[in-house]
Amino acid sequence: MQHQIMNFVALGANPTADLSALSLFMTANWLVKAIMLGLLAASVWVWAIIFDKSVKLRRMKAAAADFEEQFWSGGSLDQLYEEVGKAPSDPLSATFAAGMREWRHANERGLTSSGAMRANLAQRIERVMSVTVSREMAQTERYITVLATVGSNAPFVGLLGTVWGIMHSFTSIAAAGNTSLAVVAPSIAEALFATALGLVAAIPASIAYNKFSSDIARFGDRLDSFVTEFSAILQRHLEERG
Repeated sequence: MQHQIMNFVALGANPTADLSALSLFMTANWLVKAIMLGLLAASVWVWAIIFDKSVKLRRMKAAAADFEEQFWSGGSLDQLYEEVGKAPSDPLSATFAAGMREWRHANERGLTSSGAMRANLAQRIERVMSVTVSREMAQTERYITVLATVGSNAPFVGLLGTVWGIMHSFTSIAAAGNTSLAVVAPSIAEALFATALGLVAAIPASIAYNKFSSDIARFGDRLDSFVTEFSAILQRHLEERG
């Protein structure tokens, strides 16, 4: 407390006190410093997630577009499976590989000889692909909740730092017995700096969360549509055999 009082007195004697971000951080209370560091770490984490998801979603969309072009080109599905089945590079090709793997397994074991077996196979293939879609989407959505958490809570954490900082600032001002603007302004500024950091972390997180959630939902619909279409193709093949 004595150290803070000396700071306020010094600031009162120097109207041109340093109000840079570093200075505001260095003169802040220890709890406010901890909150500032936490918000700064959250902001760095948010931008790392934004960069990672942006790159991955762009690659996923490009790979899915290439796969769909091959799939609908009229070529052999068995040949396409040989090309992508062992190491699928995107959720769409992984879904296709799961369905084809089940299809081949059934053919090798002669599980398409009767109508009941063919009906069960069609249901099993669709179920396997749906499980693959769920797994791939869960991987794609990883860390998205971090953006939502930071976006909704960072402003309140920053506000906590501001309230705590202002409480201690007023206590120090009262102890110093000096209420001039030169003393009050720096102490209030360092407290409000915590709120500013909270907004710096929260705004990009909220925008990115909304954007990525929308993109991932559309990609999930794309996968579901592919499962339906591919299941229909396999069902037609089974009916032709019957």
